[in-house]
Amino acid sequence: MDWFGAGVNVPLIAVRAIHFGATALTAGTVVFRTVVAKPALDAEPAAKLVRTQTLRVAWIGLAVTALSGVVWLLLQTVSMSGLPAGEAMTGRVLWTVLDQTQFGLVEQIRSLLAIVLAVCLAIQRPWTDWLGFAAALGLTAAIAWTGHAGSTLGAIGDLHVTADALHLLAAAAWIGGLVPLVLLLAAVRRHPTVEWTSQARDVTRRFSTLGTVSVATLMASGIVNAWILVGSVHGLLVTEYGRLLMLKLGVFAIMLVFAAMNRFWLTPRLALSAASGAQLDALRQLTRNSTIEIGLGLAIFAIVGMLGTLHPATHFL
Repeated sequence: MDWFGAGVNVPLIAVRAIHFGATALTAGTVVFRTVVAKPALDAEPAAKLVRTQTLRVAWIGLAVTALSGVVWLLLQTVSMSGLPAGEAMTGRVLWTVLDQTQFGLVEQIRSLLAIVLAVCLAIQRPWTDWLGFAAALGLTAAIAWTGHAGSTLGAIGDLHVTADALHLLAAAAWIGGLVPLVLLLAAVRRHPTVEWTSQARDVTRRFSTLGTVSVATLMASGIVNAWILVGSVHGLLVTEYGRLLMLKLGVFAIMLVFAAMNRFWLTPRLALSAASGAQLDALRQLTRNSTIEIGLGLAIFAIVGMLGTLHPATHFL
């Protein structure tokens, strides 16, 4: 296995997957905090808890995003330069990648957005909520210009990068937002009162709506991406890229099953009388299902990390 040549680049795949997951966690937590939890939580104990939890998770996600981003730059420099790792990881070569490649320019922009988001998280003022929200979305969407979409030319390229950016944002909102949702549900299970369960029901309903929008966006943008990168059913079946994409679609389908159970079966049960056995059981199952969704989402990020290092199926047809 050639890690830094034409073979499978395991370190690059791993760091890409970690970076995508951490970015999604960061953006998804900020989205959850801004458009899901804040409008739904009017009781101070629950609202304060969510503010504390989401701030902590966002900082962790941003820290991992920054660290993995540096490692990604180093590994990408080795891959682009074709030099041995010791020779590639020098100031001159790194600056060449940053200054003279699209990947480097995008990473500079994303670094600035990460700094803006960090300032917003640190200051915690009303006006920083939406600025941090915008920075988190930009940090996520800009990844589209580092992969296959960013290298597609012409009008098709514009369509491709738009679809890929929307795909990334939808995935972050859904998968990343599941983490603070699980933390809230776990807290509600420790405080099974009328007030806490009512707040959890409202948050879960709002998140289910966000999830529905995210799934619709994922499906629409995924169709566009597959049309450009795979091109045909034949390409889906006979190429390594196509078969890996089918694996991703299979994991996505399983996630949809759990999401549908949460939305149509378990969330309505939270409206039952407080502290009832059925309600507490619904909370337990919601927490479990959402945790499983997070695990499946991480598997998808691992697959995406590999897909980005492969030639699209259309290159072989």
